[in-house]
Amino acid sequence: MARSARCDEVVAEMRSLARAENLAGMARYGIVTERALGLSIYDLRPLARRFGRDHALASELWQTGIHEARILAAYVDDPAAVDETQLERWVADFDSWDVCDQVCSSLFDRTPFAWGKAAEWAARDEEFIKRAAFVLVAALAVHDKHAADERFLDLLPLVAREASDDRNFVKKAVNWALRQIGKRNGALNAAAVATAGQIAAQGSRSARWIAADALRELTSEKVRGRLGLPPAAAGTAGSKRAPSS
Repeated sequence: MARSARCDEVVAEMRSLARAENLAGMARYGIVTERALGLSIYDLRPLARRFGRDHALASELWQTGIHEARILAAYVDDPAAVDETQLERWVADFDSWDVCDQVCSSLFDRTPFAWGKAAEWAARDEEFIKRAAFVLVAALAVHDKHAADERFLDLLPLVAREASDDRNFVKKAVNWALRQIGKRNGALNAAAVATAGQIAAQGSRSARWIAADALRELTSEKVRGRLGLPPAAAGTAGSKRAPSS
């Protein structure tokens, strides 16, 4: 299908900003670069602000297959215009963690399908679809300010269930989801800490890492202080934690 003139203009501008020297560094961080231009989100955000919301443009940008164009598509799409078919089509195309994370935390989480897809995709086996489930959970914990605690409590068993998945991009997203739930408020912090204990008891390598890393943050003075909680009991707080992504 022929692209619109506007899409061609956007792609041409992105190509004019291309930084091939960045591709090796992106690859070292596990980003798929075969169809990448070497742009960062700091290059793409200003473009998104200038182009504004445009559902048709987002669809065309996604169809180019260009790595950064797909991230930009998430920034310019209109969540109100996104349907379930689009979610399923785009999630099936995920092949890099950064595209997954940006689409899920900048677009998918703002659609009415986000909660249902988080639970549904958590049961899928494909690595980036399962990652998408838990990125959605993490994003909802940050962005859905009015969601009741019960909605997150219902998701914690899914976090525990998938904690033994040793695939790198899955376990890091599971960990991210657990930490974001636990930073939402005091009650959810207690529930997330308890879930981390259950995960640790599973004994697998990934479960032990997820639990230990989450507990370091969730029992830290910084997090507990922000939530108005007393210091964690001796022996439960950890030291510095590893990066999350």
